[in-house]
Amino acid sequence: MSNVKPVPDGMTPVTPYLIVRGAAYAIEFYTKAFGARERYRMPMPDGSIAHAEIEIGNSRLFLADENLAQGAQSPQALGGTPVSFMHYVDDTDRAFARAVEAGATVQAPPVDMFWGDRWSLVADPFGHQWQIATHKEDLTHEQMQARMAAMGG
Repeated sequence: MSNVKPVPDGMTPVTPYLIVRGAAYAIEFYTKAFGARERYRMPMPDGSIAHAEIEIGNSRLFLADENLAQGAQSPQALGGTPVSFMHYVDDTDRAFARAVEAGATVQAPPVDMFWGDRWSLVADPFGHQWQIATHKEDLTHEQMQARMAAMGG
């Protein structure tokens, strides 16, 4: 009988795996923009990164360089991304400014939203979207629905 855990210590059952053009730069960007901590990387002989792991807060993410021969395509190769990361922080405005200063593109500046978060949206230089938010109010689903309806939504 094996003592190996099916989910490794420190991991969650679902872990995002980002495919990027320029993984080394991505690690640097995520460190500057979101305070990421690099856990490790596995470089290829050509200098590209086959696999890396970073940690943002208590969340881990995997990332690797785009490899079209293996079907690993970045958002640039795909012409965009249908995925967006929700990143909760203590101060949306400060975190948003930090991400933009690090090179993120503004898609929506910080604003108070009907669901109770102060929220913003940026795109990282690799084509991934990041929603940066601070939870400000605990609301019921009914309260959120009423606020959305009052906005005409």
